Amino acid sequence: MKKDQVLRFSIQGLRCAGCVNSLENALQKAEGIVAATVNYAEHVANVQGYASPEEIITVIVEAGYEAALIVDNDPLDNTAEQEQHDYRKLVDKAVMPAIFALPLMLYDQVNGLPDMISWSGRFFWLLIALMTLACLIYSGKHFYLGAYRSWQHRQASMDTLVALGTGSSWLYSVAVLVLGDKLPHLGQHAYFEAALFILIFLNLGSAIEIRARGKTSSAIRQLINLQPKTARLVRGDLELDVAIADVLVGDLVRVRPGEKLAVDGSVMSGLGIVDESMLTGEAIPVEKNVGATVKAGTLNIQGSFLYRADRVGKETLLAQVVETVLQAQSAKPAIARLADKVAAIFVPVVVVIAMGVFGGWFYFGPQPALGYAFVTAMTVLVIACPCALGLATPISVMVAVGRAAQLGILIRNGEVLQTVGQVSCVIFDKTGTITEGKPEVVAVKALNHFSSEQVVQWAASLEVGSEHVLATSVLRAAKDKNLAPLAVTGFQMRPGLGVTGLIDGQQAALGNQSLIEDLGLNIDEAKDLLQQSYAEGYTVMILAVNAEIVGILGVSDPVKADSAQAIQQLQASGIRVMMLTGDHDNTAKAIADKVAIDDFRAQCLPGDKLAIIEALQAGGEVVAMVGDGINDAPALMQADIGVAVGSGADIAIESADFIILQGSLLKMNQAISLSKATLINIKQNLWGAFIYNALSIPIAAGLLYPAFGFLLSPVIASAAMALSSLTVVANANRLRWVNLTVQNHD
Repeated sequence: MKKDQVLRFSIQGLRCAGCVNSLENALQKAEGIVAATVNYAEHVANVQGYASPEEIITVIVEAGYEAALIVDNDPLDNTAEQEQHDYRKLVDKAVMPAIFALPLMLYDQVNGLPDMISWSGRFFWLLIALMTLACLIYSGKHFYLGAYRSWQHRQASMDTLVALGTGSSWLYSVAVLVLGDKLPHLGQHAYFEAALFILIFLNLGSAIEIRARGKTSSAIRQLINLQPKTARLVRGDLELDVAIADVLVGDLVRVRPGEKLAVDGSVMSGLGIVDESMLTGEAIPVEKNVGATVKAGTLNIQGSFLYRADRVGKETLLAQVVETVLQAQSAKPAIARLADKVAAIFVPVVVVIAMGVFGGWFYFGPQPALGYAFVTAMTVLVIACPCALGLATPISVMVAVGRAAQLGILIRNGEVLQTVGQVSCVIFDKTGTITEGKPEVVAVKALNHFSSEQVVQWAASLEVGSEHVLATSVLRAAKDKNLAPLAVTGFQMRPGLGVTGLIDGQQAALGNQSLIEDLGLNIDEAKDLLQQSYAEGYTVMILAVNAEIVGILGVSDPVKADSAQAIQQLQASGIRVMMLTGDHDNTAKAIADKVAIDDFRAQCLPGDKLAIIEALQAGGEVVAMVGDGINDAPALMQADIGVAVGSGADIAIESADFIILQGSLLKMNQAISLSKATLINIKQNLWGAFIYNALSIPIAAGLLYPAFGFLLSPVIASAAMALSSLTVVANANRLRWVNLTVQNHD
């Protein structure tokens, strides 16, 4: 059986949202394809399934488009190269008819063009017709082929409108030339130059749109450019520069001042000051000494060190960030699906309107009725713009996801952008979320026959297999005391409670008070010591061996410097804030008081957190859950928005909708503000596209003619159509600079 995979393809031939729908439908019906989304803003298709790249490309070509597989090692390289090629080609296609049409227009203004009745005049216009035809073929071939492919698939697209508008203008003008004096004098007018100017403006507008779309990808391009092309490997006494692709896990890499790190790894020797702002959004450089982890793409400002390659290629954090952002940019919020449904019927409706306009002017309009009917119908076809409708949502999502990545917020699913701004309740886990997640064992109390060293050693032995943030503090305490972990068998993790296992044949358990009570052990003799630890605000871990409590560890985890500020901002904006923790009541209250959270629940198991979130949702709350541990995974998945901090366990990160790479809770506030700004931006784009079409089509149909004698020129209509798409792109790019300060609730 073939392996399920996700592949990305750059697509040529997309003209509007109707094209997106037709291609998505073709892909989703194909055998071997599980899911497919097409992003009009990027001109990229994301295809999931077990079909081969060749089979997928065949489906795309049969649907009437061209495609190329985007290689994994540089996902925007092919796209950027194709964009540059398309830009130059479109400029050429705008310049050629302009070279012919502009002199013709100027000559007409100065001397006037010959009539179409005399033989000399007809010969002149025949040359014009042939030259116009050559320009239409060169500059409009892509429109006509697109319209033909749409017709083959019983569909209609923007190409259909352009082909009908420019093709009919040329045919009508040729008919005037052939029939000559058989037509009324007022109907003896050719529209060759109108067809040319339509193509000039459309091609020029498309070229500018490509450049503008390229700017929306600037954030992701900056991330990709963080990756250096080479790395300096150390092999024995030799140091040599090699391509990034040649670096293997376990290789030793040298980094010098001013150099970017090539891969993820661990510092083996030396000392450096590293700027990680490009990944975390935090401007303060971080000191890296022996044992510290370093990430690809970060910049070593000062010092030199040797580090071991732990993750290379697509496994590095930078590569995963890039891939996640690319996937998120192709997602479609619910509002986008509505726009797609409208766009799918837009072009056929416009064609019907144009036919109705033609009939109305032909039967009821003034003379020359045929001329008026033709001009108004052609103008309606040209001015209608499904492009702006198709760009409205994806272009905003692209910019927003890129902006979030620059801030150190990794959005895994672009669809959540619509939901984040609607959040009414934010729930925080305590350890590693509100607190630093860098706990230290500050108090060890031994009971019965155990010494404090034995308590630490046995506790560390049980924590070797745990991913909980508290485990690191116990392991670090054992390492500081040079206590080697003992062998553990029958290890079992109890999410929200602790861990159990056999050491030297003796049943051992380490966890919170709920675990000890769940095991049915008596805590009476340790009650006073427990109360003292809780009163100090410590997170308490109890060690029991053979059903007897033998030790208590007090762990202190400082509150993050900006947690109180972030929570105050959320509360000031009218958002309900809660804290859920598996810790004891006294410890939970001590932390809640420090960050001014009144609503907290202690001694919560994973199932308790899940039930609380379900109850809040049943009461109408839109819930965001912020956590970092294994015990947070069910709650993260149940919440409307799951947010993982970057230092958390892999399972928590996999369960989240987006990830705060650096862990600052202020990023949560920025994410909410960005979501609200994005939704407003999308609505502005959609309303702008709707209002444009709602006003322009009636005006193009001649609505103003009875009162003001005004008819819109097809040339002006084509310029307006191109401008409407550019306006949408420009408006979306405002998200790159929008202020993300959380607003106070009135």
